Formats: sequence, structure tokens, C-alpha cells
Amino acid sequence: MNRSLAPDRLAALVGDFNRSPAYRGLRQALQELIGDGRIPVGTRLPSERAVTEALGVSRNTVTRAYADLIAAGFAAARQGSGTYAAAPLDRRRAHDHALHSLGATQSFEGAIDLNCAAGAATPGVAAAYERALAALPAYLASDGYLPSGLPGLRTLIAESYVRRGLPTTAEQIVITSGALSGIAIIARALSRPGDRVMIESPVYSNAIEALRLGGGRLISSPLSDALGDEGWDMDGIEATLRQTSPHLAYLIPDFQNPTGFLMSDAARARYADALRAARTIAIVDETLQPTRLSDDPMPAPFAAYAPDAITVGSASKMYWGGLRVGWIRAPHHLVSRIIAARVQIDLGSSLFDQLVATELLGAVDLLATRRDQLRQRRDALARALREHLPSWRFRLPDGGLTLWMQMPHGSATRLAADMERAGVYLAPGPVFSVEGGSDSWLRIPYAKPEEELVQAVRRIADAWPAGPLESRNRRETSRFLIA
Repeated sequence: MNRSLAPDRLAALVGDFNRSPAYRGLRQALQELIGDGRIPVGTRLPSERAVTEALGVSRNTVTRAYADLIAAGFAAARQGSGTYAAAPLDRRRAHDHALHSLGATQSFEGAIDLNCAAGAATPGVAAAYERALAALPAYLASDGYLPSGLPGLRTLIAESYVRRGLPTTAEQIVITSGALSGIAIIARALSRPGDRVMIESPVYSNAIEALRLGGGRLISSPLSDALGDEGWDMDGIEATLRQTSPHLAYLIPDFQNPTGFLMSDAARARYADALRAARTIAIVDETLQPTRLSDDPMPAPFAAYAPDAITVGSASKMYWGGLRVGWIRAPHHLVSRIIAARVQIDLGSSLFDQLVATELLGAVDLLATRRDQLRQRRDALARALREHLPSWRFRLPDGGLTLWMQMPHGSATRLAADMERAGVYLAPGPVFSVEGGSDSWLRIPYAKPEEELVQAVRRIADAWPAGPLESRNRRETSRFLIA
């Protein structure tokens, strides 16, 4: 089912566009909206007559704006059907390369990889491994297969939800080999090939691939202006749910990856009501929930508003990426289906890693250390950007692991390709869109040491004024985006 954009909605999105001349201003406004994903690829645009009436412009203005949009690759005309938002081929190709092998790109000494929103292990992780190793012999007499997970770890995780105000029992927890594995298991358990899955845009790129490989027909739900106070366009989300009735919806309400937005309690309640009306089950990614960098209280868990929601969490973001332990929190009536799907993929997570996670989740002081480290690195990155790239725009998030940055001009895909030659590996915006949007945006993680972050910004600044990005030789990025 194709979505359509109502004329009044288009008028609200384009706003007070430049009318000198009007056709060019309208085309530029629509191109930006499609490029940044606020008008999702595949959306049917209103007819020329409807746009003429909604905007108070001439029919010729709209005809020429649509024609120029098609010529630029941001729209496609379908005979007898209308005009649809599209993405230029080079933007789509950027996403295609996001999961390719590292071997396709040569690295060199001194390279700084900012594809991955993860860093070295939090101090104290090694000691947790030592304690886990000492506890391991007690389990060696068993077969080691635990499809639901280590009972003690499941209890710890359930108790953490209870402390956050969400009643949870250990029986509702299934331990997985990381959050991404959890997403894939849920998709396999609860959907069939061809089912519609609504997904935020921009969003965690590997979730896009996990849901797509599960056979889902992805429907993007664009976030609003990524520098605004509230990232979720609730009017747009409600319209998407009404028009497409997706079976599942994937969302990241806690320090959304890549934008860093935190969904308010009011927005969670409204979102949950819309999901309930559409009979859509939410897959809620909470992997970044523990990364709060201020003292303000966190909103209630999304599942407190949507009892049928399935929540995914992970230990890797706060402790170490090499610790492949995640979990699923599901309503009681869905747990057996999830476990059945899980054993078709693997028979359980590493028991030793689960013992390590049990040690870490019980050590509250480690979280405080990690948060202090992330806060210092975030602030160091922000200072470097303000000093060396003052025309670039970003908002300082209260949590998460990344800054979502808008370039004043040019293509992020092409900049990322150019920066590889300078030894800085970047993740351009199209990587985080279902198909090709957000090409004026970059995601820069601040999980790396401060000196690396500052050096990376300096290298980018040195390359940035060298000339218009559009005129340089093009080479697509092929780095493997991990997180």
C-alpha cells in the first residue's frame, strides 16, 4: 500500500518557501523534505491541481517544480498513478554499502573510525570477567544450553524494569546474543514475509537490515526537524499508522539513534494510543536507555503505556561491545513464541558472557564511571565542532552515544568518501534511512577518546573548505557500520 501526502500536509511542510521564482523555491523545499526523509520515499505527492489550490500558486509553477524534482531524481512519475517521492541512485547506493566488508577499504596507521558508536571497555569490565571465570565451574556439569537465559541474569533484568515502574517477572525475559539478535528474533516470531513494518527515519541502520532480512516491508516514519525539541512527528506517525496498518513498528524512544532525541511521557502515551488503534505491536529498542548524561528523571518505559510492546535491551553500550549479551522483555502470552523462534537461530547465548553480564549489572558504580566518561567526550566533541566547523548545526543530546550533525551544504555521502583518504571514516545520513534520505547529515559518535575526536574534527575541517563537494571525484564509502 502506497502512502499519500495530503495537500494541506504538504503546505504545512513546505511552509513559507522562497517564491523568487516560486517554482524553484517549491522544488528546493520538496527536495529538502524528501532528502531528509520528512517526505518518505514512495509517498504519492498531491496532484498538481491540489497543490496549486493549497499553496496559492499557478499550475505552471507546480508543473515545473514537479518536473525539476523528477529530473533531479527526487521524484518519479507513474503513468496513470501520479508523482511519487524518490531517492537519487547515489543516495540509495550509500545505504547498500553500509554493511559491506572492511576489506573493501584500505586502512592506514592513524586512521580514526567514527562509523562505530562504541569504544573501549568501561573500567571494571576485566574484573567482572575474572569473577565470572571463578563462577563458571559450577555450571560445567550441565549441558550449558539455556534458550531463555541464565535465571539469575533474567531476575536482575526483571528487577531493573520494576525499579523503573514497569512490573516485570523473570519469566518475561529472554536473553539474546545482543540487541540486534533480539530484533531479528522478534521479527521472525511475530511477522511473516511481506508484513508491513513501520520504522523511524533516520534510525539505527543495522535494525533496518535485520527487519528487512526478516521479510518485512519497511515503511518509514520520518522524524521531524532533527534540531527541534521533539523529534517525533506525531501527526505524521498517526497518519502513517492509519494509512498503512503495519503489523510491527520499530522505535527508539530513549536517545534515538542517530538523533539523540528522548521521547516525552506525553508523546509516549499518544504514540501508544495510535499503535493500539492500528493494532500494531511495538518493538521498543532501549539499548541506549542507561546512557542518561544529566540528572533529570527519565520518562517511564514505553511499555508502561503500551502493554503489548516488546522491549529490547543490551549490556554492550554501557560496558563493552565485545560483550554480546542482550535481552527481550515480552508480554507473558508472547514469550513462548519468541523462545520457539529463538531456538531456530541458536540454542542460547554464551553462558560465560551471561555470567559476566550478571556481575556488571550488579555494579552500579560502573555505570556512573561510564556516564562521566561519555559526558566528557561529548562535550569535547561539541567544543571542537564549534571551534573548527562553526557553520555545522547540531543539538547537544542528554544521552546516547552520538551527535547528529547537519552540514550547511553538500553531500554527506561524498564527504564520507573523501574523508577516507584523510583517514577518517564517517557514517553519512543515508545509511540511517530506509532509502536514501538525510544526505546533508552525518552521525559522529563520541565514544572514542577525546584526542581522537578532536583530531577527527580537525581533519574534517581541513578538508571541508577545499572546494565544493559536488565537484570532487566520487567514491562510495564501504565501511562496515557496527552500531
